[in-house]
Amino acid sequence: MYYKKIEKDKGKYSMNNIALIVAIIAVIALIAVLFVQQNKMKTLLQSTEKDRKALEEKEKILFKEAKIKAIEELQDDREKLNEEERERRQELSRQEAKLAKREDMLEDKIQEYTEKDIQVQKKIDELLEKEDYLAEIVQKQTSELERIAGMSAEDAKNMLLEQLKHDLAQEQMQLIRENEAKIKEVSLEKAKEILSTTMQRCMIEQVVETTVSVVALPNDEMKGRIIGREGRNIRALETLTGVDLIIDDTPEAVVLSSFDPVRREVAKLALEKLIVDGRIHPVRIEEMVEKANEEIEKKIWTEGENAALDMGVMGLNKELIKTLGRLYYRTSYGQNVLKHSLEVGHIAGMLAAELGANVAVAKRAGLLHDIGKAVDQTQEGTHIQLGVEIASRYGERPEVIHAIEAHHDDVVANTIEAVLVKVADAISAGRPGARRDTLEIYIKRLQKIEEIVNSYEGIKQSFAVQAGREVRIIVQAEIFDDLASQRLARDVAKRIEDELDYPGQIRVTVVREFRATEIAK
Repeated sequence: MYYKKIEKDKGKYSMNNIALIVAIIAVIALIAVLFVQQNKMKTLLQSTEKDRKALEEKEKILFKEAKIKAIEELQDDREKLNEEERERRQELSRQEAKLAKREDMLEDKIQEYTEKDIQVQKKIDELLEKEDYLAEIVQKQTSELERIAGMSAEDAKNMLLEQLKHDLAQEQMQLIRENEAKIKEVSLEKAKEILSTTMQRCMIEQVVETTVSVVALPNDEMKGRIIGREGRNIRALETLTGVDLIIDDTPEAVVLSSFDPVRREVAKLALEKLIVDGRIHPVRIEEMVEKANEEIEKKIWTEGENAALDMGVMGLNKELIKTLGRLYYRTSYGQNVLKHSLEVGHIAGMLAAELGANVAVAKRAGLLHDIGKAVDQTQEGTHIQLGVEIASRYGERPEVIHAIEAHHDDVVANTIEAVLVKVADAISAGRPGARRDTLEIYIKRLQKIEEIVNSYEGIKQSFAVQAGREVRIIVQAEIFDDLASQRLARDVAKRIEDELDYPGQIRVTVVREFRATEIAK
């Protein structure tokens, strides 16, 4: 037991010794490594010290070299600056020499100009003396001329000015005549071309439709039936239509009388229906008048709509179309107003196309320019005032309303479309056969023209020729010269425009005749 324990302890102590030995060896190895590393560090430090010293030596050498080089460059720059300074001094010396030379030349020129100025002053003095001498001579000559001519210089000057004014007036009149002749020639040719083209393209029917006031009867017995017992039938018809029936001795005819063409047309249509039907009594008359009213209203609407479509005018108010259709039963001097309005619209549109104006506005204004005539027999005011009111009420554009208002010069036309509507209206109304003017109106117009002309002094004779479209005035030659004759023609034409209403235009011609007569014995 004991031995076993000893063996066990021996083994234990052996293991401890081995561990101790290993540790000692490790320490020795570490010391050896540290020693080696220390030697290496010493060697490295020595090497680093050598390199530092070598670098310091090299740095000293480079600094010396750079210093030497900088000194050399500074020396070179100093030499260059000295050279430039020498050149500048030389240049300044040359400039000073030039300036001195120029100064000498300027002094010479100043001296020369001073001498010339003295000479010029002497010549001016001589000229002033000569001018005074010449003025004295002119004064003497003027006095001598005044003595010989018997008038002063002022009178002679006034006489020359008067003669010059007269000559200038003659030349002015001649230039005015020449220019007017040229303008008239060119404008007349251009106007003829435009109007002829327009009128050739206008294909409106020229048939005059008048409202008929006479209804034909199948026999004279029908007159009694129309009158009825104690006149009840005729009273009913007159009351319902607002038209006066005139039954006189005219065989087989009844005359209808009313200022309203639509009412007259309703009465005519109702009476024709009653005659065809044969049953004439108050109840039947009322039925026929209602039917006639309905048919006329449809006819009015149809005519207004057809007129707008024919003209290509869109967007008209319904009431305006209806009012336009009423013109179908309205006439002016025997000319159907609706046909006339269509004609004016077409002519105005074609003129606008020729002149580059607004075709749509011209057509619309031409179609509506006489719209006031549809109601002028039932409302107060001229057809122009009523037309403007109707167009404004139904929302027409300002340019269309202005054209309606200006087509008879109630206001000044300030748009080209308004002028074209006025021209187209004159063309349509003034063409041959368009209107039936009464003899009384025609004679009154001629008398008024001659009255206007004869109101001027110095008139020998005056004649209205070519159906009142030309006035010829013979004046006294001793009172009127060429310029006064021209003024007279313009004044007469202006008064005719302001005081007369007439279709188309009136030409005013002033004739001034001077005759010199001598008798040979």
